[in-house]
Amino acid sequence: MDGQTPPEPTGYIRSRGMRFPKHPQIMQGKIRRLLRNNDYEAKEAEAAMRVVREGDVVVELGGGIGFMSTLVATKRAIKSVHVFEANPNLIPYIQSVHEANGVTNAHVTNAILGPRKGSADFYIREPMLGSSLEVLEGEVDPPSVKVDVLNAKTTFKEIGANVLICDIEGAEVDLIPSIDLTGLRAAIIETHPQWIGPEGMNKVMRAFMDAGLAYYHRGSHGKVLAFRDRW
Repeated sequence: MDGQTPPEPTGYIRSRGMRFPKHPQIMQGKIRRLLRNNDYEAKEAEAAMRVVREGDVVVELGGGIGFMSTLVATKRAIKSVHVFEANPNLIPYIQSVHEANGVTNAHVTNAILGPRKGSADFYIREPMLGSSLEVLEGEVDPPSVKVDVLNAKTTFKEIGANVLICDIEGAEVDLIPSIDLTGLRAAIIETHPQWIGPEGMNKVMRAFMDAGLAYYHRGSHGKVLAFRDRW
C-alpha cells in the first residue's frame, strides 16, 4: 500500500482532506466527481485560503453542502463560522458534514438575511440543490416553504462577523447593496453576471467599495470576487 491513495471510507467521499457523507439526493454524479477531483468550489476554496485568517468570525450566506464552512473551520483556526441556508432539507446534511469532520465551531440556521425581518417563499425542487427563492420560467405553483428573513445588520453585529462568504444564486444584486457591510474585514462572493448584468455587477462592487473594502486581485478568479480592507 506504500505510495498508494488509501481507500475511501465506506459511506464518505473525500475532498481536500474533508469527508462528505454519501447521500442519494445530494451526492449525485457531477458533485461526486467534482469532490473526488478536488474541483468542487475550487475558485471559492482558493479565495478562502487567501482571505480567511486565524480568529476570524465568518458568515456564510448559502450553505450548500457545507463545503465552504467545513473548509474554513478545518483549514484555518477561525473563531466561528455561521451558516445561513434557505433550504430546510439541506440543514441536516450540512450538520452531518460538520460532525464528520469534527467541526464544533459552526452554527447552522435555516434562514436568509435581508435588510429587515420577515419571511420569504422558498421553492423546493429535485435535485435538492436546484431549489431557490425564485419561480423558474415555465413553473406553475411549485411546492414552497416559508423561510425566516433575519435583519442582516443586527445579525452581523450580534455575531461579530468580520468575514463574509456569499453564494446566493443571483440574489446578491438585491441583498449586498441593501445591508451594512462596514464591519467586515474581507469578503468572498460568487457573482452571477449572466443573471444580474453589468448594472447589477456595478451595484455589488460599489457596495463593497462604499464599505471600505477594495477588490483583492490575488483572491479573485472569474466570477468569484474577493475584497479586503487592506492588502
